[in-house]
Amino acid sequence: MKKGFKSVSVLLLTASMCGCVPQRLMEEEQAKRKSCESELAALKTSASECDSKLAEAKKVMNENDKDITQLKKDTATLGRDYRQSDAKYAKLNEINDQLLAKYNRLLEGNIKDTKKIAGELQMTQEEYLKKQDELKQLAEQLNNQKKTLDETTAELKKREARVAELEAVLKSKDDASNELKKKLSDALFNFEGKGLTISQKNGKVYVSMDESLLFASGSTAVEEKGIEALKKVAKVLEQSKDINVLIEGHTDDVAMNGKGEIKDNWDLSVMRATSIVKIITKNSSVDPKRLMAAGCGENFPIDPAKTAEARKKNRRTEIILTPKLDELFKVLETK
Repeated sequence: MKKGFKSVSVLLLTASMCGCVPQRLMEEEQAKRKSCESELAALKTSASECDSKLAEAKKVMNENDKDITQLKKDTATLGRDYRQSDAKYAKLNEINDQLLAKYNRLLEGNIKDTKKIAGELQMTQEEYLKKQDELKQLAEQLNNQKKTLDETTAELKKREARVAELEAVLKSKDDASNELKKKLSDALFNFEGKGLTISQKNGKVYVSMDESLLFASGSTAVEEKGIEALKKVAKVLEQSKDINVLIEGHTDDVAMNGKGEIKDNWDLSVMRATSIVKIITKNSSVDPKRLMAAGCGENFPIDPAKTAEARKKNRRTEIILTPKLDELFKVLETK
């Protein structure tokens, strides 16, 4: 009997010493509270058993007077232990109330946190929807930019095609100029370096003839050796039908005396150019529409010096041969 009461006392004392439960672990507190309740129920059961044993003890006391004194002592001890257990039980109830209060406070805090989290979640959802709208707008902008880029790329491809076509036409023109220069060089081989030069620049072929090869001083009549050279030029022009021809007459800066039909250097340069045009048309089947005569007077000198040598260089006639650019113009006009 005494050992049973002592065990109960130890349990109640242990439960009392474990009263300070950490606040951060609500679940552990609840578990401990349930454990205390279980222990209390066990104590009550034990107390009931004690009552039964007490009744049996009284019977034994009636039957055995020798043990009555000891039984009274045991009864007093049991009463004292019971009162101690009752006090500890009251303490456990107090601790339980404190735990419930803490639990309620924690629960209230959790509710506030939950509301706060819900508010933040709603803000996050609104922000997400806003971002979605922004992404849609960006997608539309990207689609528009892609469309513009595709159109620009298509336009660039068209332009590249036109540039390639232009380059092909220009190359063809350069090839024609090179071929024309070669033909003229072959035809006028005997005249080159003897008052006649052939050059090529800016896609044009220039046949330059000194006055000494074509005309007597102050004359517009072409001499025999000049006619021979012009006939060879005319034969080349017959074979090259896509060539435009410009004949330019040039004089020095010495003024004419103004007598006769030649009044000044303008007249002299124009009449000399016209004389050459007539020789070419007379001695070939070159279409006159391809030919143009122009007089430049003394305004485009090769050498601006006021010396006899410079003036001799400036007295010249230039036959400027230009490949027709009709094909090039067609490409440029294409949209």
